[in-house]
Amino acid sequence: MAQGLYQHVRETWRRPKDALPHMYRQQRMAQWRREPVNCRIDRPTRLDAARRMGYKAKQGVVLIRTRVRRGGLRKGKIHMKRKPSKAGISKITMAKNTQRIAEERVNRHFPNLEVLNSYWVGQDGKHKYYEVIMIDTHHPAIINDKQLGVFSKANGKRAHRGRAYRGKTSAGKRGRGLHNKGKGAEKLRPSLRANLNRGK
Repeated sequence: MAQGLYQHVRETWRRPKDALPHMYRQQRMAQWRREPVNCRIDRPTRLDAARRMGYKAKQGVVLIRTRVRRGGLRKGKIHMKRKPSKAGISKITMAKNTQRIAEERVNRHFPNLEVLNSYWVGQDGKHKYYEVIMIDTHHPAIINDKQLGVFSKANGKRAHRGRAYRGKTSAGKRGRGLHNKGKGAEKLRPSLRANLNRGK
């Protein structure tokens, strides 16, 4: 049975190191490094992932490619009398994942838009690259859309305001532990804080 376009693209991106030539990936990363941190793009790099995350090629939907530094948290040295091992500088990881940080930074850069979702598109030695799908909640095309209209403020829905900051996107829900269901996930809902952080 022949694969469709989306299945073929998805299989290619499942193992990009095997499917895409090394020179092609190297040139792409070199080009992305020269771009601004938040770069608006016309069409998604991963069409299958974008459509899965709610992207539509219509007015009011904006795609932003962004990059975030990889690795643990960068902390300054605390000059208080303590053992070097207790200074708490290295080997400290953020509680939020890199994708969530990327979504929040893009949302701060475009305050009139709302983050719908995001997906990974690549990484090099220093950065991770994500494409963030954003929507203009005041645009008539979004307000009248059957799926995207629920995010619009014009329809009286305030539940999705500041989605990226409140962990309402896919990456945010994953970071809050809400991707788990069933046994062992009883203390995750409605939130970790509501259950005295006993969930994760």
